[in-house]
Amino acid sequence: MLEGKAVVRETDMPELMQSHVMELAYQALDLHEVSDCQSIAHYIKQKFDEAHGPAWHCVVGKDFGSCITHLCGSFIFFRVEMLEFLIFKDGKDFTESKEAIGMVQKPKKCD
Repeated sequence: MLEGKAVVRETDMPELMQSHVMELAYQALDLHEVSDCQSIAHYIKQKFDEAHGPAWHCVVGKDFGSCITHLCGSFIFFRVEMLEFLIFKDGKDFTESKEAIGMVQKPKKCD
C-alpha cells in the first residue's frame, strides 16, 4: 500500500463523500498491486456505485489527460503519492422513476 496522505487537487464533492472515496482508494491500494490501476479503479467505481447509485466513473494512473463533463457535486481529482485518482458521476441515475426522468429541469452551474 502507498502510505502517503491523499492530496486533493480539485473537487466540488461534499466533504463526507470526499472522505469516503479516499477511504475506498486506500482500501483498493491494500487489495491490489499499485501497478494494477485498472483493478484499483474498478474497485472504487463498484463500491461508489453501491453507496451512491450508478453512473460513477473512476480513472487511476500515473500520467493521463482528461476532458470530462460531470454532475455538480460529483467530481474529485486527488493524488496519493505517485498515483492520480479522478472520480466523477455522469448520466442519469437509473433508479429514478419514469416520471422523474420525464421532468425537464435547467442544469445548475457549479460554483
